[in-house]
Amino acid sequence: MRRTLTGCVLLLSLLSVDSFGDEPATVVIANKSVQQASLPLETLRAIFAMRQRTFPDGQAVHVFVLPDDNPIHEDFSKKVLGVYPHQLRLAWDRAVFSGTGQAPNEVSSEAEMIEDVASTPGSVGYIKKTSLNGQVRVLDIE
Repeated sequence: MRRTLTGCVLLLSLLSVDSFGDEPATVVIANKSVQQASLPLETLRAIFAMRQRTFPDGQAVHVFVLPDDNPIHEDFSKKVLGVYPHQLRLAWDRAVFSGTGQAPNEVSSEAEMIEDVASTPGSVGYIKKTSLNGQVRVLDIE
């Protein structure tokens, strides 16, 4: 009985450590030419919904995303932007079909995301925090 109780307490403590206080697993990355160190969440949502085509300083934005079914895209959409991936897709499709906008540039992997963001001035994307390297910079979300 004592072992079972100790095991339950240990399991609960591990679950609470994993569930609370973690830093976001997904980070927003930008080309080094982007002047902003941070962006308000609403601006970030508008940029990734393709409603805002420039940064606050006027620099053109080039948006890169992973496929809708990619777990990193799902994590970014839900936890950072606060929307479901299908909601983003609907916004992009609506803009494309109405002729009022365009869809973001889709890449197939994190490696391609880093490469394309690093080589495209004014670009933004997202990756797992563990995949960060010196090619891109992280944008803080306000």
